[in-house]
Amino acid sequence: MISSELSKELKEKYKIRNISLRKNDEVKITKGKFKGKQGKIIKINTKKMKVYIEGIQVKKQDGSKTNVPLKAPNLQIVNLNLEDKKRVDALEKKKGVKNAQK
Repeated sequence: MISSELSKELKEKYKIRNISLRKNDEVKITKGKFKGKQGKIIKINTKKMKVYIEGIQVKKQDGSKTNVPLKAPNLQIVNLNLEDKKRVDALEKKKGVKNAQK
């Protein structure tokens, strides 16, 4: 549902352009105030279509810190979390569909 583009290395490895985001994926921010920073996804809010990344925070007026919600298209996946069997199967399925089209 919420997907992002893969890095150049991952595109070459898996032969796909984008994939849905999961918790613990490592991403790089490509647009906005935090451009160039990297971190792991700590939370995904599907209702608001926002992603929260470890270490990306702003200081509030009262001095406390809060996580910044980011849009998925502004992120690039640098490292995939392959602990989930369903995700590995989805990667294989997408790869197979690409090969069948050629």
